[in-house]
Amino acid sequence: MAGNDWINSYLEAILDVGPNLDDAKASLLLRERGRFSPTRYFVEEVITGFDETDLHRSWVKAQATRSPQERNTRLENMCWRIWNLARQKKQLEGQLAQRKAKRRLEREKGRREATADMSEDLSEGEKGDIVSDVSAHGENNKSRLPRISSVDAMETWASQQKGKKLYIVLIRHELNSSAFFSYWMSDIILHGLIRGENMELGRDSDTGGQVKYVVELARALGSMPGVYRVDLLTRQVASPEVDWSYGEPTEMLTPRNSEDLMDDMGESSGAYIVRIPFGPRDKYIPKELLWPHIPEFVDGALSHIIQMSNVLGEQIGSGRPVWPVAIHGHYADAGDSAALLSGALNVPMLFTGHSLGRDKLEQLLKQSRLSKDEINTTYKIMRRIEAEELSLDASEIVITSTRQEIDEQWRLYDGFDPVLERKLRARIRRNVSCYGRFMPRMVIIPPGMEFHHIVPQDGDMDGEIEGNEEHPSSPDSPIWSEIMRFFTNPRKPMILALARPDPKKNITTLVKAFGECRPLRELANLTLIMGNREGIDEMSSTNASVLLSVLKLIDKYDLYGQVAYPKHHKQSEVADIYRLAAKTKGVFINPAFIEPFGLTLIEAAAHGLPIVATKNGGPVDIHRVLDNGLLVDPHDQQSIADALLKLVADKHLWARCRQNGLKNIHLFSWPEHCKTYLSRIASCKPRHPQWQRSDVGGESSESDSPSDSLRDIHDISLNLKFSMDGDRSGTSGNDNSLDAEGNSDRNIKLENAVLSWSRGVKDQRKAGSGDRVEHSSSTGKFPALRRRKHIFVVAVDSDSNEDLLDAIRKIFEAVEKERIEGSIGFILSSFMTISEIHSFLVSGGLNANDFDAFICNSGSDLFYSTINPEDGPFVIDFYYHSHIEYRWGGEGLRKTLLRWAGSITDKKAGNEEHIVTSAEQLSTNYCYAFEVKNAGMVPPVKELRKLLRIQALRCNVIYCRYGTRINVIPVLASRSQALRYLFVRWGIDLSKMVVFAGDSGDTDYEGLLGGVHKSVVLKGICSNTSNQLLANRNYPLSDVMPVDSPNILQTSQDCTISDIRDSLENLLKI
Repeated sequence: MAGNDWINSYLEAILDVGPNLDDAKASLLLRERGRFSPTRYFVEEVITGFDETDLHRSWVKAQATRSPQERNTRLENMCWRIWNLARQKKQLEGQLAQRKAKRRLEREKGRREATADMSEDLSEGEKGDIVSDVSAHGENNKSRLPRISSVDAMETWASQQKGKKLYIVLIRHELNSSAFFSYWMSDIILHGLIRGENMELGRDSDTGGQVKYVVELARALGSMPGVYRVDLLTRQVASPEVDWSYGEPTEMLTPRNSEDLMDDMGESSGAYIVRIPFGPRDKYIPKELLWPHIPEFVDGALSHIIQMSNVLGEQIGSGRPVWPVAIHGHYADAGDSAALLSGALNVPMLFTGHSLGRDKLEQLLKQSRLSKDEINTTYKIMRRIEAEELSLDASEIVITSTRQEIDEQWRLYDGFDPVLERKLRARIRRNVSCYGRFMPRMVIIPPGMEFHHIVPQDGDMDGEIEGNEEHPSSPDSPIWSEIMRFFTNPRKPMILALARPDPKKNITTLVKAFGECRPLRELANLTLIMGNREGIDEMSSTNASVLLSVLKLIDKYDLYGQVAYPKHHKQSEVADIYRLAAKTKGVFINPAFIEPFGLTLIEAAAHGLPIVATKNGGPVDIHRVLDNGLLVDPHDQQSIADALLKLVADKHLWARCRQNGLKNIHLFSWPEHCKTYLSRIASCKPRHPQWQRSDVGGESSESDSPSDSLRDIHDISLNLKFSMDGDRSGTSGNDNSLDAEGNSDRNIKLENAVLSWSRGVKDQRKAGSGDRVEHSSSTGKFPALRRRKHIFVVAVDSDSNEDLLDAIRKIFEAVEKERIEGSIGFILSSFMTISEIHSFLVSGGLNANDFDAFICNSGSDLFYSTINPEDGPFVIDFYYHSHIEYRWGGEGLRKTLLRWAGSITDKKAGNEEHIVTSAEQLSTNYCYAFEVKNAGMVPPVKELRKLLRIQALRCNVIYCRYGTRINVIPVLASRSQALRYLFVRWGIDLSKMVVFAGDSGDTDYEGLLGGVHKSVVLKGICSNTSNQLLANRNYPLSDVMPVDSPNILQTSQDCTISDIRDSLENLLKI
């Protein structure tokens, strides 16, 4: 336990008053405790690993008390507080053990079921069956690019990319950026202040080391062969609280070696920070408050990417859009954004967590300072964890810095199981089906560093530093004198520690080790760079406690003249501090209890410093590569002292460690990082919007027969007509006939027919008299929603069809004039199937042509109304299915769902009646539907999602129709994502959309109200059951709803036509 010096005097004080505890004046509670020994209890129960910050504060007050009686009373109260804390600690330990046991049982059950499903045809698969369904990577292995498995191969590959023009997008939230390679790829991080130069690292908790990492990654990628453009997407902030530069829309990142790259620069090439406006325009807000505004960022980023892809298409793509090759999210909020962008664009996704929510939650619960509800209120931790789970669902690759991050942090998540991951990987290598199961590939790529400006010290304190023409010797830095003024003998080797005064950094143990080892004190000085501070009273209580402990230890061991602890240093002076330590032939130490990575160890090695580091976490991987020091147990004070003494005293060992570090440090350079990074991207199967493949050859030639196109369209209509009994034409719930080999030519023909129609092929029909009627191109365009000034989306999840019909009629009447003129088009967005929608329209006296499009099955199907009713009521968008089918589990998912449904029974009934049953007549190829007889007895949606994730099945589970139906659809499909697809596919301006929703709805309700589109909430149209559905989520709806957004208006409780009209006038000024 760090910083416990005060405990010694505290225990002595308790011993002093110990005899008085049995006196008659002692408190009643203590007398009732009998022979209660606070000293022994404190040592045995509390002193090991408990946060004592508040106790320390109380002890300071007790120590300052003059009156012995009052002092004794305070000490008695502290004893009881200690007892209470210890009790809480035991309760937390019990709860933690229960959670671990529950997680282990759930994980083992999930493995058994997944293995059993995959083992049904194992013997046949091992004989050489080729994987015919979606593999664990969500793709067929035959279409994967060749694996690049060596540096030489990577260099060969990189040389081949020189003629390519890749576009990469990097995204970071708050002030974030995106990057494009010759592949287009996106890195996203949404919080913190980001700019190319003079980064304000440490300004707040959101602007830390990950900000520098993302900026330097974008800059380095922009310098790689074959990378044409890199965009780092971030939040635009025009606030008086921050510098004006954070409000600039675009900032170019100048390459470090710009002289060598100028000849290869194209018109729009290079690395850029692109700032997307979202959230409050005039405020810089912490990351915890960004969650409601993420959909707005996604829409803004999507608009930028589409615009840039078209620009790059004109410059380097022969007129065809250049789509990103991948999107890379950094941190949970950016991972959530990257998943939505990946789904909207149908491109691969990468993810880097940096700091993980489940790990932080475990640590905060152990501290017992906040309850789980208080933690969630403060940190929005459950929303963060759900975003990380979604990132696992959507990511092809998860990039980590160390093995420890995989083994101890990612394994806490439902969506990642190392054991199941190895089994899936083995099946992939054997080309055996994984039955729709997927596990992202965990890849260790240590962060890079820029070393070109670093010149290792060759001199020492007794002589001048050697320089040369390229790197002349630099004058002494001002920080040197600031440090050396602490030392009686500044020529002794310097032991350097650079860490903030946090108990986790274990600085007090280092000071104790130094103070109690006389040989080490005689040979070396100790320098502690513990951040910047003004006064101790202005520091946080935890940091102040650690600093006070350090000062007391210096006094206890009489280390004056041997320990330096300067109050201030600039970020630019950190390199000078390393240089000073190297000049004195010193050692760098990182004694943290756990170090996730250890970037300071790499920085120290680059300056020629041997290292002593904790054996817990990232330093193990760094030491394996550099071999430039010693690893120690951070809890073993003697081990720390011995390692430091060994390196300081043995000059040969010191020189060998220094040389090893300098020799191998290039492996942590940005070029090496980028080579590995790009090789991983090359291993992903390229994905992009599928309709681009059919566009080769440009517009249809004039010689194409219009009647042929019409005949094909008529075939589509016949193929897609739905009977009134609800049967699907063409496919059954689990029939893959559209994908069958025998029908592939017909499918291509149908798809091309839709494409031809969408390009405005003229509709020429023979009239009764034999004359040909030619419609204008403006009315022949498909779909009709392309011609609308505004699009109204009716996404009301009502209790009954009558309520929905009433809402539609009110909306129609509110804009009757504009509807007749054709300036407003309508989309019906619902959980219903297309056949249910058709029946609903007929029963309500509505026509299919009253709507331009229909988003069905909670977003898994998209239909358009036909121009000519004779051709049938609906036309399906085939490309939408290819857009959302990524990682769809197919038959493997269906089997698991059927098994789950069979386990949900009413045990109170004599025959244990099944509550959840499969609805085959309501299911489609991309939606498995289930009917629920008693919504109150079905587990919450979060439990079903958890079960499926544990079995590596990636999908989107939606409870709908006030809990009486469950729709399971592809993981990146949803009603809100369908709207983004219409933007990407047809260019429908999202800002011109208005979404009508009730004040509650299905469990996908939250996605309908965020983004750049406008929303009108029709009050009174919801159900108590719907409210219960939304309550059974991992996080409160308020965490993700932009309640203060000017784009969202609510009607009065009665929801009259005039209310709707007034809301629309305020939103659209119509």
